Formats: sequence, structure tokens, C-alpha cells
Amino acid sequence: MSSPKTEFIVEDLISKIYQKRYSSGKLPPERELAELYNVSRYTIQKALKQLIGMGLLIPRQGNGVFINEKMSGNPLVFNSVTQVPYKDLKSQMLYLKKVPALPKLQRIFNLQDNEMVWEFCRIRIVNYQKTQIETGYIPCTLFPVMTSEVIEDSIQNFALEEGYRISHFMTNYSSTQLTREEADILNCRKNTPAFLIKSRGFLRDGSVFVSSEIIAINYECTYVVPFNKNIFHKRRRPG
Repeated sequence: MSSPKTEFIVEDLISKIYQKRYSSGKLPPERELAELYNVSRYTIQKALKQLIGMGLLIPRQGNGVFINEKMSGNPLVFNSVTQVPYKDLKSQMLYLKKVPALPKLQRIFNLQDNEMVWEFCRIRIVNYQKTQIETGYIPCTLFPVMTSEVIEDSIQNFALEEGYRISHFMTNYSSTQLTREEADILNCRKNTPAFLIKSRGFLRDGSVFVSSEIIAINYECTYVVPFNKNIFHKRRRPG
């Protein structure tokens, strides 16, 4: 996780970008930002690195850091995992097995009674700390072959390599507490507060290619979304 100072700078710069405070499309130099926020240049560099990783900024060698205009007007979602470079994000598979699709999974993946799914469980390790336990399912109809290497690397990347076109993800967040088994895996105490994150990944044709539940600790998520006036007024109507 980032330090509170770095988190504040990231959020404040995002706010300023969406407010179009940098009309030139270019951020001030690192030294100027360090003076503005009363922090070291190293802290500024960490904040800028996160914003570059999100796609909001584009570095140009010898010319500074520029705002990515294609991204700055769009909805933005980032969390404590997506901010981490892949080199600092590891997965450890606990198991991978082929199982019959139960009725709930049949509905999710639009499968028949006799069709199978891959069930997997993996631990996500961020900066050498175990932070997530993910249990998920992948339809065998889309992926007849699945390996531990894929589970420990990237299911999304594997889907792209197989020629599928990913459309979007649907994610639900709720609060939970760690069970004894989960706490032992994550080296925490039982009943430690955690996020329960349910997610489904969709392909361009509407098919669901992965469905999973994640138990996460030390997790943060930030949204920047447009204001929807129609939904706001609809919610305000009596009855």
C-alpha cells in the first residue's frame, strides 16, 4: 500500500486533471510539485508512477509528463492491486481441478447439465505479502486446456492469447471477516475485517469467461465516474 502522503497526492492530481487545471496538458515539473505538496521528489515520483500506470499520464523523455486526454474524460477505477506493477504481483496456486458445473455455474456460464468447469484457488501476493485468496471458475467449453502456469500468471492474458476479445467486468464489493482457515493462509487473526469481491469477466459476444470470489485484506478502491443526472432525479422522485 502507498503511504498516506502518496495517496493524497495521487487523488489530488486526479482531481486537478478532471477539473482541467492543467490547460497546457502538461504537469508541472517534479521539483515544483514537491514544493507544492511539501514532500520529497521521491514521493512525487511514486505518485506520478501510479498515475502513469493507470494510463492517466504519459511520460515523454526530456519533455516532462503529459495528461492522456483519451483517459482524462472517461470513468476511472483503480485499486490497491491494479496500481502494483506485475513484477511486484505474484500468484500462488492452491489447486486447479475440473468439476461438474452446478446449477448456479450453469446459469452464469450458460452451460448444460453435463458440462464441466475449471475450479481454481490461488493466493495473490503483493510486495511479498499475502493479501488475497481467490476462488474462481472458468468454463471448459471456452478453455478445454488449463494449466497452473496460467492460473499463476494471468487468466485475462491467456484469454487474449487464445483469441478472445474481453469486453468488461462486473464487480461487487461487500464487507466480511476472515474465517480461521482464511486467516491462517493470510497470516492474520480470525475475524480480521476484509473485502469480499465478486467478479465476472465478459467477452465481446456476451459470454462469461471467468467468475470468481476474492477475500482481500489491505484493499482500497477509488472510482471517478460521471454524474448521471437522469438516475439522480429518478432516485429523488417520491414513491
